[in-house]
Amino acid sequence: MSSTSTTPAGTPGHGTTTAEPGLDEETTTASLGRGEGTHTAGRGRDAMTTTETEAVVPGQGRDSQGRDTGTIRLGDRTRGEATDDTTRYAPEWLELREPVDAAARAAELLDPLRIRLANLPGRGGLVIHDLGCGTGSMGRWLAPRLDGPQHWVLHDRDPYLLHFAAVGSPRSAADGSRVTVETQRGDVARLTADALAGASLVTASALLDVLTPDEIEALAAACAGAGCPALLTLSVVGRVELTPAHPLDDEITAAFNDHQRRGDLLGPESINAACDAFARHGATVRVHPSAWRLGPDESALTAEWLRGWVGAAVEQRPELAARADAYLKERLAACEAGELNVVVHHSDLLALARPAGGA
Repeated sequence: MSSTSTTPAGTPGHGTTTAEPGLDEETTTASLGRGEGTHTAGRGRDAMTTTETEAVVPGQGRDSQGRDTGTIRLGDRTRGEATDDTTRYAPEWLELREPVDAAARAAELLDPLRIRLANLPGRGGLVIHDLGCGTGSMGRWLAPRLDGPQHWVLHDRDPYLLHFAAVGSPRSAADGSRVTVETQRGDVARLTADALAGASLVTASALLDVLTPDEIEALAAACAGAGCPALLTLSVVGRVELTPAHPLDDEITAAFNDHQRRGDLLGPESINAACDAFARHGATVRVHPSAWRLGPDESALTAEWLRGWVGAAVEQRPELAARADAYLKERLAACEAGELNVVVHHSDLLALARPAGGA
């Protein structure tokens, strides 16, 4: 469970175009039950090993004939509903965190990314793979910041989230060019260069810290083999600042970080591991801070984050339960009173692989 996307356990281009070739069983890439809003899930990685390719769908608030369908409602799906042996995450949580994610992402990495994308050889438009897309917040943030026609391939295990990601996608790029999307559903932990053939960019949010070393290595190798840059945002780094301070802050933080490292997951060490992996494969790597800054205006998000953060710490160290319960009540009261400020530290990574063909 990442501090960037923690939910409490058990809570929370219009028209059509020819889709890019789907990913087959051997080369499927998907959310792995992870990514944006999925860090409390059981991995369930063998429950589904195939991909379903959905039809290309219109952009935000439009049907297939381009008619305005009004404001998209994310609904009130039951939190913790199980699907394919994976916890389903409430779109409300993803909606709640989206503006804070957008403010946190490192815009400083966009200029070097734009330069690379503008110099890709033989591209009629951008093809962008969004791994673990959730409800599509990365596309809504990034597509309007890039020029040129874009085709987004949205990957997630959850068809319910894929639906919202598709219908909520932006309709136009920064220069007014068309944006189209397709969805890919599946659950395979391996990504290959063949799966990324023709890709211009790989993106993800809150994904690296729920990957294993082998999975990060595979991601770096796939991007290198395809000559494809990667923009991987909002990876937890293990540091949280709460103001005013509390004697139990450090102990809760340490327990949460240990929860992040459960099994073979990298947790707070993921950003360094990813830098090393991409560099080994010849990429130029840049890292920039991307902290959540939560004050009184974000009290609803702060309260949900607190419940998940403390809950994960207690799950990791049950002996904390009694003290953590009192701590959580005190922190929630301060949050409700507008007296609590939180900084949740993350990092964004831009890896510029050598273009395919040696350009």
